[in-house]
Amino acid sequence: MGNDRFVKVYSQGTLNSTEIWVDKETGVNYVFHHSGYAGGMTPLLDREGKPVISTVSGI
Repeated sequence: MGNDRFVKVYSQGTLNSTEIWVDKETGVNYVFHHSGYAGGMTPLLDREGKPVISTVSGI
């Protein structure tokens, strides 16, 4: 049983990695960054502080 709600749309790095994930139900973009065993995820915000929202039809 997999979780198909989120899809990774961008990835950069290996040991220190930054990824962008999109929630397919809401379209909200999230930034995930990890370094070694530590990591964190937060909504991706635009210049006005609002969440970046993608159209989910193409994902």
